[in-house]
Amino acid sequence: MPEIEFTLEGISKAYGDLLVFSGLSLEVKANRIVAFLGPSGCGKTTLLSIIAGLKAPDQGRVTGLAEKSLSYLFQEPRLLDWLTVAQNLSFVLQDKIPRAKLPGRINYYLEQMEILPYRDVYPRKLSGGQRQRVAMARALAYPSRLLLMDEPFKSLDLSLKWDLITRFRQIWAAAPRTVLLVTHDPKEALLLAHEIYLLSPKPAVIKGHYEVGLSLDERKPDALPLLQLEQQITAALIRD
Repeated sequence: MPEIEFTLEGISKAYGDLLVFSGLSLEVKANRIVAFLGPSGCGKTTLLSIIAGLKAPDQGRVTGLAEKSLSYLFQEPRLLDWLTVAQNLSFVLQDKIPRAKLPGRINYYLEQMEILPYRDVYPRKLSGGQRQRVAMARALAYPSRLLLMDEPFKSLDLSLKWDLITRFRQIWAAAPRTVLLVTHDPKEALLLAHEIYLLSPKPAVIKGHYEVGLSLDERKPDALPLLQLEQQITAALIRD
């Protein structure tokens, strides 16, 4: 049986009279990519914030994450514009990686994301896609046990999205870690995740759980098993 990375136990959260979660419970397995899929506004980002410790649940608890490091990849790059590309990575790595190994680690992840030629460029001079590559390199370079991804491909065109998904899968395969992906796009979830939790509208409950049987290498946008599962998941979303 796979190791359990962490557990959500009876999580409830409300903002005033707006109930987001009520008694949400699940186990997340270690070294797997897990997607949370649901309609806009169902509480997916709030769920990540609770897992990250940025917000406290009103009731319930998250267990198993004490002293485990995490990194966060947002929809927008959130780069520091007064630092170069390499300095953006160095800023988060300087207290985590020995100084002698820092340049090599930075260059490795920038090269993996095909952004190494821009290591000394300031983010404001990069395109939106290039900035997101830097943000992904930074999140992956950080030696975290858990990586949280909040719709990081949402604003990208299809060809760039597929390229970054492919590169992310290759990097993950070389050094697996537990990854949580929040998205509203079934195809993104199917191309990346080992398992998918489908959330209902607020107050969100788990209305579906899907295991994706294909290996990451076998997953292509036109793979028949993925298309069939996408239709099933899309139908479940529409029923809301």
